[in-house]
Amino acid sequence: MASKFKKFAVICATGAIGAGITTYFFMDDDFDRRWNTVYAQQIALPRSKKPLPSRDELLKSLKSESFDVLVIGGGATGVGCALDATTRGLKTALVEADDFASGTSSRSTKLIHGGVRYLQKAIMQFDIEQYKMVKEALRERALMLQSAPHLAHPLPIMLPVYKWWQVPYYWVGIKCYDLVAGLKNVKSSYLLSKKSALELFPMLRGDALCGALVYYDGQQDDARMNLAIALTAIRHGATVTNHVSVTKLLKKQEGNKEVVCGVSVKDEMTGECWDIPAKCVINATGPFTDFIRKMDDPKVPEICAPSSGVHITLPGYYSPEQMGLLDPSTSDGRVIFFLPWQKQTIAGTTDLPCEVTRNPSPTEDEITFILEEVKNYLNPDVEVRRGDVLSAWSGIRPLVSDPNKADTQSIARNHIIHVSKSNLVTIAGGKWTTYRSMAEETIDAAIKACELKPKKPHSQTSGVLMEGAHEWTPTMYIRLVQDFGLECEVAQHLSNSYGDRAFSVAKLAALTGQRWPIIGKKLHPEFPYIDAEIRYGVREYALTAIDMIARRLRLAFLNVQAAQEALPQIINIMGEELNWSEAEKKKQTTAATDFLSNEMGQNVNRASRDKIPINLSKEEIQLYIKRFQIIDKDHKGYVSINDIRRSLKQSGEENVTGEQLHEILKEIDTNMNGQVELDEYLQMMSAIKSGHVTYSRFARMAELEEAEHERQKLKKKISVERSGGGL
Repeated sequence: MASKFKKFAVICATGAIGAGITTYFFMDDDFDRRWNTVYAQQIALPRSKKPLPSRDELLKSLKSESFDVLVIGGGATGVGCALDATTRGLKTALVEADDFASGTSSRSTKLIHGGVRYLQKAIMQFDIEQYKMVKEALRERALMLQSAPHLAHPLPIMLPVYKWWQVPYYWVGIKCYDLVAGLKNVKSSYLLSKKSALELFPMLRGDALCGALVYYDGQQDDARMNLAIALTAIRHGATVTNHVSVTKLLKKQEGNKEVVCGVSVKDEMTGECWDIPAKCVINATGPFTDFIRKMDDPKVPEICAPSSGVHITLPGYYSPEQMGLLDPSTSDGRVIFFLPWQKQTIAGTTDLPCEVTRNPSPTEDEITFILEEVKNYLNPDVEVRRGDVLSAWSGIRPLVSDPNKADTQSIARNHIIHVSKSNLVTIAGGKWTTYRSMAEETIDAAIKACELKPKKPHSQTSGVLMEGAHEWTPTMYIRLVQDFGLECEVAQHLSNSYGDRAFSVAKLAALTGQRWPIIGKKLHPEFPYIDAEIRYGVREYALTAIDMIARRLRLAFLNVQAAQEALPQIINIMGEELNWSEAEKKKQTTAATDFLSNEMGQNVNRASRDKIPINLSKEEIQLYIKRFQIIDKDHKGYVSINDIRRSLKQSGEENVTGEQLHEILKEIDTNMNGQVELDEYLQMMSAIKSGHVTYSRFARMAELEEAEHERQKLKKKISVERSGGGL
C-alpha cells in the first residue's frame, strides 16, 4: 500500500511541476515575441528554373574570388550556416572534405524532434536550460516540416505502457510535450486502450499491456535534407563544394594580434591546391571540431567527446508503415526508437564513447543489444533474427564541453559557439532538429566578431523553402504517373525525394521497352530507385559511387546486399556521366565495396554468421552433402564459379553477369579462395536454420538443382506399365 501511495504521490507531483513549468514558459512573452518575429520574416522566394551550376563553375569561383564568410564542413550545421549567411547578403563559400552529410548528418535516427526524454529531465530536475532547449527544438521542428514537406512529415510514435501507475505518469509528460510546442504542435497526443494499441501496432507484445500513448514528432530523409539545404544555399548565391578539404588556416596581422583571413584547400578529386581568402572562417566540422581548432592553435584543449550511436535496418514487417515505437527505459537506461522508414524499419540507437574516425563501423555487441531490446516489445509471432539485419551503421555524435566556461570538463547539453583569439568561429554540438537556429546564432556571432556588413542584419531562413518544396503537393506523384508513364511506387518515391524537381529526374529516365511502365528502369527489383536518379545525382554533385549509394540514393542504409547487387549498374551509368575509364570504375567498385563491408554492416553480418556452430541434424547434413555433390558434377570436392554459372543456366537464368556470379560466390566463400567448400555450405545452412541468415541465393540454387536432379532421375525410372508397353 505504501509503495502504491508513493507512486501516486510521484505522479501527482510530476503533474503539478510539469503543469507549473509548462504554464509559466508557455506564457513567456519574450519567447512568443521572438517566435512571431520569425514568422513575420517569412519570404518564399520563387522557384528557380535555371539548372544548378556545375562543379567546375563552383570551383572557378572558389579559385578566383574572396568571401565574407567561408564555412568548413558540409553537414547539417555547416550547410545551415552557408544558407543563413548567403540569404543575409554575405558573400559565402563552403568546403566539405568528403560529401555533403557524409558524416553524422546522414547517420541519424531520421527524427525531427524536441526530445521527450529531455523534457522529462527538465520537469523532474526543474532544469530551465533543458526546458528552453526542448522548446527551441519544437519550434524548429515546425519550421523544418514547413520548409521541406516532401522530405519531412509527421510520424505518430507509440509509447506502450505495461504498468497501470505509469499511465498517468507518461500521460502528463506527453501532454506537457504538446503544451510546450504550443500553437506549433504537430498533432495532439492521445491515450489508447490495450485493444486499440494492438490494432494499430499488431506486432506489439500483448501480455501485461495496459494501454499506450501516442504522440507526434517529425521524420525526415536526413541525407537528402542536408543536400537540399546545400542546393538551396547554391540557388541563393553561395559557392558550395564537396570533396574539397582544408589543409591550413591563413592568418594576417591585425593590430596587435593575428587573425584568420582564409584557408588553404585541396581538391580531393584532382589533388590541386589553392588559397581562399575570407573575412570570417566558421568551423562546423562536427566530430572533427578539434582538428580545425588545433590548426588555429595547436595548444588549445580538446572539447569534443565523441559518442557512437549505432542503428540497424530491419524488414518492413517489423513495424506498421505509419507508426513508430519508443522504448523509454531499456535494460541499461537508454532510449530505443523503433521506426518505419522508406518501407523498412530502423531500430536504434546506442550511446558509447568512441574514437573520432571518418569510417565508423557498427559492432556485433551494439547490434545484439538493439535486437535484444526490440525482442522485449514484440510478440512471439515476430521472431527477431540476427539474419534480418539488412544494414547497420554507426554515427559519431559530437558531444562538447564549453570552452567559454572555466569548467571545460562538463559536457554541454546544447550546442556551443566559440570565437577564438584569432576570430575562428566554432559551432559544435547540438542536434539535427536545431540546425537552423544554431546557424542563425553562429552567423550573428560571426558578424559581431569579424565586423561583417550584411545587407540584412537578421536571419532570413525561417521562411526559406528548400530545393524541391516550392510547387510540391502530396498528390504530385499522380502527374508523374500520367505524364511520364512511371510505375506508381517509383513516382511516389521521386516525388518524396526530389519534390518538384522530380519532373527533371523523370526526363532523364530510359525507356523500359515494356507496355508498362513506359520509362524508369529499376536499379534493383526490390526498390523504387531508377536509372535516371544516377544521372540526376551527378548533377547534384555526386562524384563517387559511395556518394550515390549512400546519400543520393539511400540504398546502402536500407539493404547493404541490395546496394552491392546494384553497384555494377550504378557505376556504369556514373561512368557514362563522368567519363570514367575502366581503371576508375574498378577503383570506385573497390572503394564502394569496402564502404558497404566496413561501414554498412556487411562484414559484421558475415562475422556473426561464421561464428555460429553447425547445429544441423544427421539427416540435414546428409541432405546438404547430397545437394553439394549434385552441383559439384566433376567431384572436385568444391564448387567453382563455373559450376554456379551452369546451375543457374539450367534453372533458366541465362543472362547472369560475371559480377552477379562473383556476388553469389562471395556470400558463402568465407575463406575468400574463389571456391565453395562443403564446410562453408554447411555453415551457411546452419546460419539459415538459426536465423542468423534469412536468405542465400546459393542455398536456393542448390535446392533447385536437387529438384531438377530428382526430376531427371524419375524420367529414367518410368515403369513399363506407365509407358504403355508389355505383352
